[in-house]
This record gives sequence, structure tokens and C-alpha cells, in this order.
Amino acid sequence: MAVVNQYKFVGIDNDTTNAELNPFGSGFPLVSETYVIKSILVTSAGTPSVTVTNNAITAIKTAALSANTTVELLTQPLIVEGGKTLTIKAGSADSFDFAVSYLNIKKEVTT
Repeated sequence: MAVVNQYKFVGIDNDTTNAELNPFGSGFPLVSETYVIKSILVTSAGTPSVTVTNNAITAIKTAALSANTTVELLTQPLIVEGGKTLTIKAGSADSFDFAVSYLNIKKEVTT
């Protein structure tokens, strides 16, 4: 079994919704993957509060953001294990964008 490390970036332009957003799509990371989140940047047009959950556990709960500013939510790396879900949600319907920089540690079967 080989381990492949991939550095990745994903950004989402969120238009006035307070739905739970998964930056990696549904089902990610896969069971054979682990994500090490290095950075979560949030830029808001309004003043929402932002909550980040890791496998339904609140990992980050911020105070209300200031309008038209960018804030780094992480002070330490955040691990998302395979088969778990990371979600980012605004407390109100304000528009906000977020960007996630992460390391994808992928276990590949080699023959």
C-alpha cells in the first residue's frame, strides 16, 4: 500500500444562504483518505456568525464577522478522517465566501 500526499485548495462562493456547506462534496473524504486542514478563510459581505463542524461536532464557532473583511478561522490544523463530514454554516442568510487549504493523505493499493 502506497501513501500519496496531495496539497489542495477549494473555494466556495456562497450566495445568501445559511445552509450547511461541505467544501469537499458529499462522501468526502473517502474512507481511504485523511484531510489535514491548514487554513479556512472566510470573507463575508454581511455580519454572519460562522460554525464549522467536523463529523457533527462543533469544531469552530465564531462571533459575528465584520462586513467586507477576511478572517482566518483556524489557529491549529484540523483533521478530518475518512468517511466523516466537514461542514461550514453561517448563522444567518448573509453572503459569505470561504476557502480551504488542505493536505489530502490518500492510501492507494499498489499491485
